[in-house]
Amino acid sequence: MKLNRPTQRVMPETIVALIDVVFFLLVFFMLIGRMDATAPFEVLPSIARTGADMPAGGATLSIAEDGALALDGLKGDSSDLLDKLAQQLAGRPGLRVRINAHRDAEMKDVLPLVAEIEALGVRDIVLVVTPGGA
Repeated sequence: MKLNRPTQRVMPETIVALIDVVFFLLVFFMLIGRMDATAPFEVLPSIARTGADMPAGGATLSIAEDGALALDGLKGDSSDLLDKLAQQLAGRPGLRVRINAHRDAEMKDVLPLVAEIEALGVRDIVLVVTPGGA
């Protein structure tokens, strides 16, 4: 009696190895590539000075956690305080303004004030910060 052996099928090439290679190449290029936009010129970020004494003189604008404002200890709304600041600036053209914002105050409350203070002609604005780890 003669038994016929079934013919062995040739297994097709799997593409799993190729998928692995493509995946590794994708990860490699993602890691070495730059994902952010670069400026067309060199930008050197500002350096914060900590440990230095607070500059004396000038006006202090305080911003509370909820966005409430005070100029030199007197509460008020934005337009009134900016008017008072403009009056101080008329008498002292080199006025320094310190902005003392609560650490949980939102930037949407701080940045527009900085722009408005600069529009008044103030060129020396000091942002009061707490050094890290304090």
